[in-house]
Amino acid sequence: MSQEIHGTYSSEPGEPAESAEPEATRRAADEAESSRASRGWWDRNADEYQSDHGGFLGDDRFVWGPEGLDEAEAGLLGPAASLKGLDVLEIGAGAAQCSRWLAAQGARPVALDLSHRQLQHALRIGEGLPLVEADAGRLPFRDASFDLACSAYGAVPFVADPVRVFREVHRVLRPGGRWVFSVTHPVRWAFPDEPGPEGLSVAASYFDRVPYVEQDEAGNAVYVEHHRTLGDRVRDLVAGGFRLVDLVEPEWPAWNNQEWGGWSPLRGNLIPGTAIFVCERD
Repeated sequence: MSQEIHGTYSSEPGEPAESAEPEATRRAADEAESSRASRGWWDRNADEYQSDHGGFLGDDRFVWGPEGLDEAEAGLLGPAASLKGLDVLEIGAGAAQCSRWLAAQGARPVALDLSHRQLQHALRIGEGLPLVEADAGRLPFRDASFDLACSAYGAVPFVADPVRVFREVHRVLRPGGRWVFSVTHPVRWAFPDEPGPEGLSVAASYFDRVPYVEQDEAGNAVYVEHHRTLGDRVRDLVAGGFRLVDLVEPEWPAWNNQEWGGWSPLRGNLIPGTAIFVCERD
């Protein structure tokens, strides 16, 4: 899970390799700049990310977000027994924990990520999975190559043109294929990214779609995250050729006492933190 969690979490930006702290701002960032920033950020921060969160993610667990919703229980891709023999593409796979779980169910997963360093962590955990380093907006696969596609906090929040990604996913899925992805819940955009009480007061407009950018002293983006409202996400999916089957907003479970960036039991019990879109290709 980056942000992609799977791949994975989007609102926990880190420090670039430069000594100076990046400047946080709101400004336009096109497809090329966003992709370049994401690749660089995850390559620089993959080690720390896996060290900090690898215990929670596990080596072969499919977790949809910081709340800890597990695919083994949620069955958003379908019953676990039905996954056997299916070709599955994981986008923004990070260290491929989700793909490893899918393989254990008898599926044939392919783990794709933009970050070379994240995929090196996938190799560190264990070989045997097909790993592909590529941009989610330019999937290097033939049409109708997969039965399912999934992404746990991978790719989608970081791309300037999500419709392009959705059309690519639509292209590589077979008719009737399911596309399930999780992102930071759009309502969180209006709140400070803080786990405590200071993160419970609205500080920005939910409708402000100007990207969040961290940039270096030369003005080059080192981290970019794009906001879409819930309505935007639905319209983007339709434009990409998908039908929305379900929208899951996981509640914070009593057993989960961890803080992960802006996610925490305090906030999780009051406002949604994750949105999971379950879609199908007609």
